Amino acid sequence: MKIEIDKKSGFCFGVQNAVEIAEKALLRGEKVFSLGPIVHNDKEVERLSSLGLVSINHEQFRQLKNCKVLIRAHGEPPETYRTADENNISIIEATCPIVKKLHSRISETWERIKKDNGQIVIFGKPGHAEVVGLLGQTNNEGILISKSTDTDKIDFTRPVALFSQTTMEIKEFNYIKELIYNKMKERGTIDPDNYFQVNNTVCGQVSNRGPHLMAFARDHDTVIFVSGKESSNGRMLFSVCKSVNPDTHFVSSSEEIDKSWFAGKSSVGICGATSTPKWLIENIRDFVANI
Repeated sequence: MKIEIDKKSGFCFGVQNAVEIAEKALLRGEKVFSLGPIVHNDKEVERLSSLGLVSINHEQFRQLKNCKVLIRAHGEPPETYRTADENNISIIEATCPIVKKLHSRISETWERIKKDNGQIVIFGKPGHAEVVGLLGQTNNEGILISKSTDTDKIDFTRPVALFSQTTMEIKEFNYIKELIYNKMKERGTIDPDNYFQVNNTVCGQVSNRGPHLMAFARDHDTVIFVSGKESSNGRMLFSVCKSVNPDTHFVSSSEEIDKSWFAGKSSVGICGATSTPKWLIENIRDFVANI
């Protein structure tokens, strides 16, 4: 049976960067807290916990003083940094550089557009850690849209600047963009060509994996998709694989693998989310190879 690992699967740059920053601090013997799980993958969180990384929530964070706290790749709102200053907490900055740049763009646009009675609209998932950080750049006055009906929150007679959470689907973003444009056009109060600013801030590293994985899934009889159950990116990419190869199976560890999946199969593809560590994908490959 042929077994192939998808070469592009595994951590995206932002997650890899955050994990490496955490490892360096831990290997120096420092006590480090992570504000939220550093990555949406239980196995990787367990590995880093064994090195001494302690995951905390925001309530616990507000009780800490005189310590070091890592900001994960998702980023945080300005309020988190103010709390750190007040409590003498040293921040270990591991926000994805792409997300960090997006924070600056939203903040600068917000300062400018509110002078013209404009609105910041963010296409993203409610409650997602990255979205919390993005909305924080607008003093939480931005409008969050996660589906087409949410566009009813927008005042189409006022200027609009549209941004996206970095891990959203590009097709969905374009659909929302067209919807807002057409509704502004219908109202006829202001010209969307002049008062609708579109910022495509979907991360190319993430959005390009969908088409790549479709081709990868088609090339194999069976596909094992490796991801943490809490990863929204994992659920999305799994559904992409499943759409072209119904014999695609979602697992978080080798314990979830059913040997019957490989009966009569000659080709197995193993792939994963942007939050799945390469070592875990390789462990799954080794397990399958020994069946």
